[in-house]
Amino acid sequence: MRTDILRKTVLTAAGLAVTAGGIAGPALAAQAAETTRPAAVVQTDRKPAGERELKVDYAAQPNFYYCGPAAARNALSVQGKNIDVDAMAREMGTTEDGTDSINDITPILNKEIGRKDAYRSTEIPAGKVDGKRIDKLRADIVRAVDDGRAVVANIAGTATDTDGNTHSFEGGHYISVVGYRDGGRVVTIADSANPDTASYRIDVGELAHWIASRGYAS
Repeated sequence: MRTDILRKTVLTAAGLAVTAGGIAGPALAAQAAETTRPAAVVQTDRKPAGERELKVDYAAQPNFYYCGPAAARNALSVQGKNIDVDAMAREMGTTEDGTDSINDITPILNKEIGRKDAYRSTEIPAGKVDGKRIDKLRADIVRAVDDGRAVVANIAGTATDTDGNTHSFEGGHYISVVGYRDGGRVVTIADSANPDTASYRIDVGELAHWIASRGYAS
């Protein structure tokens, strides 16, 4: 799978670029200095039934095209790993056109946690979001978080969180999914784009539509 490319502009989408395999794309982001939280532990204790959150050593992405490496870096931080985002970007082949596909991120996640098949890529075709795919996304998130792993998702377009706030990445973006509640019907996002909106919750069906035409690593 290839995704939409977000060309460099002052934090706005400037266009799309077609690649050999389709359309490639990364993130829209605030060019903010990296901010971190105290050192992470692998995960928190289980909350009430059907709810779990992982502790993230959060860092904002340092430029407009590092959303893929930053999302992977935040995802890996829940296991206590502190990986240099520039090194991560080199391994993923990230350029100013972004990180082409979730398939460029999945093998890096497996390499860093030392488990060959811990993560697998799943695509959600455009216009094909149905109950079955939403249920699979929910199950994949619950399974990964219960295993102490965050999910990385490639998204595009606009979604509304549970507080009614909208998050818009028309050119494409990568985020981490670091928790769930209500049995996975609502999930917690760690978003590297802007430290002011570093964390929010979203309905899993809304997330599935946000991912549609792209994919996720779980």
